[in-house]
Amino acid sequence: MHKILTKLIQFSLIAIIPILLAGCGGRSGSSVTIVGSTALQPLVEKAAADYQVQHSNVNITVQGGGSGTGLSQVQQKAVSVGNSDVFAEQQDGIKASKLEDHKVAVVGMGPVVNKDVSIKNLSMKQLKDIFTGKIKNWKEVGGNNLPIVVINRAQGSGIRKSFERVVLDGKQPMNAQEQDSNGTVQKIVEATPGAISYLSFSYFNNQVKSLTLEQVKPNAANVATNKWKIWSYEHMYTQKNASKETTKFIDYMQSKAVQQKLITDLGYISIHDMKVQMDANNKITPVKGGDH
Repeated sequence: MHKILTKLIQFSLIAIIPILLAGCGGRSGSSVTIVGSTALQPLVEKAAADYQVQHSNVNITVQGGGSGTGLSQVQQKAVSVGNSDVFAEQQDGIKASKLEDHKVAVVGMGPVVNKDVSIKNLSMKQLKDIFTGKIKNWKEVGGNNLPIVVINRAQGSGIRKSFERVVLDGKQPMNAQEQDSNGTVQKIVEATPGAISYLSFSYFNNQVKSLTLEQVKPNAANVATNKWKIWSYEHMYTQKNASKETTKFIDYMQSKAVQQKLITDLGYISIHDMKVQMDANNKITPVKGGDH
């Protein structure tokens, strides 16, 4: 009986090992894991869904977590792609020279308020004074008598870095509740009287009110010329020896199918539509032919 059981176990193992190996082999080189910026997440999710319709053998997983997480994870080779709203050179602990930068879009971002807030425009100084805690009530900027509730983004957020670089100009933000994603911020601002925060354009909706700054509207045309100054590139960082499937998907992100239609449909701005460019030191210069 013992010999029979042993034979059966051996036979079962022999039968199941090829199945397990086949399963592993089917996934080998066909999985792409993408983590990071929640500002870029909706675009990459939709592009990945479209891509997988044409490439059914490829499994693409897209998650948020913030730019800091994306850069850290791709540096550690824990994921295929790290999405980021900031240059790798601007993130502490990241060795940018070890990574490959693929700029796939530009995202504009701007202040949004709860719909109970009566104002429609702020000056840059007023916005700065709100986020540093100097202005505490909407009546101080011509609005209704309503306490201001500041909602900030979490440390490590690329959107926060970009917003504070332009708006705070080196000043420390006030202590405020922090949230780690555009989607969460949007819902909290919608539900909180007197609330103000900032979102990427792709998260603007009718449930919150976007503000103009210095009477300039937050739109793609104004970002393209730097008239609207709160914007950043959307980067997809990979290892320099990225897998074949990862490289193919990055190529798709930079293709006409994404750059000429999907990007604008979802509220992003194509790299090719920019009239200015920014380097890792935040220097803005006009775009010349072939610079994109």
